[in-house]
Amino acid sequence: MCGWSASYSACSCCSRLSRAFYPINATKSYTVTIGCNVSSGCNFLSGRRSYLATIKLVFSNKNITAIALTSSMITLCDGGWRPFWPLYLKDVLGASVWAISFLSMLGQSERLLFQLPGGVIADRFGRRKIIVYGTALRIFTPMLYLWATDWVTVIPALLLNGVASVYMPAFNAIIADSLPENQRGAGYGAYRMITSIPRIFSPIIGGYLFDKMGPAEGFRLFMFFSIFINAIVTYARYKIITETLFDEDEMRDRARMRPPLKEQVLDTMTLGRNVWVMVIVAVLSAFGARMVFSLVAIYAQEVIGLSYTQLGLVTTIGGIITATLAMPGGMISDRIGRKPIISLSRFLTPLSMFGITLASNFPQYIIAQATNSLSEALGGGGRMGNAGGPAWQALVADLVPKEKRATVMGTIGTITGVVAAPASLAGSWLWNNLGPIWPFRASAVTGLVAVGLFMVGVKEPPRKKVEKTIP
Repeated sequence: MCGWSASYSACSCCSRLSRAFYPINATKSYTVTIGCNVSSGCNFLSGRRSYLATIKLVFSNKNITAIALTSSMITLCDGGWRPFWPLYLKDVLGASVWAISFLSMLGQSERLLFQLPGGVIADRFGRRKIIVYGTALRIFTPMLYLWATDWVTVIPALLLNGVASVYMPAFNAIIADSLPENQRGAGYGAYRMITSIPRIFSPIIGGYLFDKMGPAEGFRLFMFFSIFINAIVTYARYKIITETLFDEDEMRDRARMRPPLKEQVLDTMTLGRNVWVMVIVAVLSAFGARMVFSLVAIYAQEVIGLSYTQLGLVTTIGGIITATLAMPGGMISDRIGRKPIISLSRFLTPLSMFGITLASNFPQYIIAQATNSLSEALGGGGRMGNAGGPAWQALVADLVPKEKRATVMGTIGTITGVVAAPASLAGSWLWNNLGPIWPFRASAVTGLVAVGLFMVGVKEPPRKKVEKTIP
């Protein structure tokens, strides 16, 4: 038998294929390698060309472009009021620290409880429809916020927002489906970069309007804007996004072949050891982050003495950091591996929590929050407590087959939401009984335990090679 065996592997920095040829059944082997030339500038760290080429490659995908741009529109609106939401609850709707923490617990838990059913639906019926329907529900959430007259009447809006988040596993899965393994970090990083750009402008504008108009009128303005934006985004996603799990023309045939729902969920529960360790890490990180999530703005205003405009400026600086570094962070994770980047980013978040307790003025507070923004950019989820980030989502996609991705991502989100639900109340108890700095210290310790567990317990899978025989 004559022929050549070719081993294909993707360059970790430019994504071009390297090919090594081996004679079959020959007494002597001759190897020829054809591929990239790192010395000529292939490594994106050594030049601008590869960075721009990667951006162009990622955004040549219609789904990623549509998702990134429409999410940026939502961020442009939400970034104008979300940094001040706890202060709005306190100053306008009369909520106490305990009530604010309770609403935070309800909102975060409600949002994440729908992740598992959302993931199951996305893996059974496809990504596109659930994204469109979930986005459409977001149109009605601002209407309920406008209707609220005290903190109790905010609850229906939080519940509807939780239901609307049912599409988030499909959101993450469709990005992973649209990219090859060696570009997932860059893809998630590009998405984070684009969606962070509005955070450069909207928080400082929102802070100025809240100071100028007052929190009540400023909030109402952004709610009307949000209704308009969500309607446009729903239509755009309906027209542009295409299915990635299967061809929509084959949906009827697949419907007859679907396994029972119980079997699908139980099959997902047999996750590998790495994924279950990541679930525990996500739970610990989320618990620590949510102890302080609703208290950061209150601490900054009451303890450090910052204004709405200063808080907006801090968020703007964070947006600049995230937009600038999210893409390089994802590309580095494609090159050197996911685990080092995730470990670094999840170490920086506890460090920023300690930094906030040491800050006594505006510049020191900026440094502490900039550290957290660096964590978000690199791929760890940051103070938001999300089980996400470019490198994190890419690692989950690497570990899980395509047909299970949405369900697994939803499972991680739901388990995290259930177990970490009491964290906000724990934070308010520490605030009221031990002092404002103690929720942040407890959050930092919990985060350090999580990153230690990740470093010891998670093993990154080897990069795949495609083997092909050339006759």
